[in-house]
Amino acid sequence: MTDSENYPIPEPGPNEVLLKMHSVGICGSDVHYWQHGRIGDFVVKKPMVLGHEASGTVVKVGSLVRHLQPGDRVAIEPGAPRETDEFCKIGRYNLSPTIFFCATPPDDGNLCRFYKHNANFCYKLPDNVTFEEGALIEPLSVGIHACRRAGVTLGNKVLVCGAGPIGLVSLLAAKAMGAAQVVVTDLSASRLSKAKEVGADFILQISNESPQEIAKKVEGLLGSKPEVTIECTGVETSIQAGIYATHSGGTLVLVGLGSEMTSVPLVHAATREVDIKGVFRYCNTWPMAISMLASKSVNVKPLVTHRFPLEKALEAFETSKKGLGLKVMIKCDPNDQNP
Repeated sequence: MTDSENYPIPEPGPNEVLLKMHSVGICGSDVHYWQHGRIGDFVVKKPMVLGHEASGTVVKVGSLVRHLQPGDRVAIEPGAPRETDEFCKIGRYNLSPTIFFCATPPDDGNLCRFYKHNANFCYKLPDNVTFEEGALIEPLSVGIHACRRAGVTLGNKVLVCGAGPIGLVSLLAAKAMGAAQVVVTDLSASRLSKAKEVGADFILQISNESPQEIAKKVEGLLGSKPEVTIECTGVETSIQAGIYATHSGGTLVLVGLGSEMTSVPLVHAATREVDIKGVFRYCNTWPMAISMLASKSVNVKPLVTHRFPLEKALEAFETSKKGLGLKVMIKCDPNDQNP
């Protein structure tokens, strides 16, 4: 990865818009591609532009675009279906095997000055929602989708395993969707402090406890087992703790990605009818996320700890790699470094 590379400004197709990029957040997957050149079966085989948590301004619209015009500020949903397949027809387009997704090989991302995207997956931002908040809709959408998959509803008690960016947006989404109490677990005291700052009712720092002991402590904090567990670490022992902790008849959703093969107390889950569900990205979440941000029912601003201009992208990635910040944001417009 070099600091910058020159690409020609793209021309939008009939259903596309050309965007002048403003804010792009660095995701753990971006860092992983940069360091390792692959995530599972997704292998980088040629130079690839990173970035998929993004917002910008429309500068040109395709001939068939009617809902956007130059000057509109938009948030970008990075996953856009290439065809109307069986998954699109049932509203689960995130599962489409042919989907275009920013910064997933072989598709380029949007960490650049100008970028074109499917206009139907660009969402106009209200005046009271900043570019930075618009870029954070992408991680927030993971939390919303996880909570939807888990069936979070009014009065629920929720366990969130992991206080990284995805754990924190899952916490925010759960509270906004009616959860009565949320406990967040992590190894890091500083990340748990941030979780408390953004709304966790209880925090639990993990050290050498067994999964069963962690489950007991969670139950002690909440007064009963949580109906929903959102597992954001992918760590085997954390998944085990999540199964032990979840209330009989409740739901555990797996958001964090770890080893392909994982040993879990499956019979323990089966005999108590604990549903275990997977989470892959998101779908149909941008309208809800924008509504949450516009109404101020969710505050994602505390998640951003570092900001860099595009010229210092390499430094930004190093900062993210070292875990020095929670969410690192890159500003692509040299004339506008505001949030």
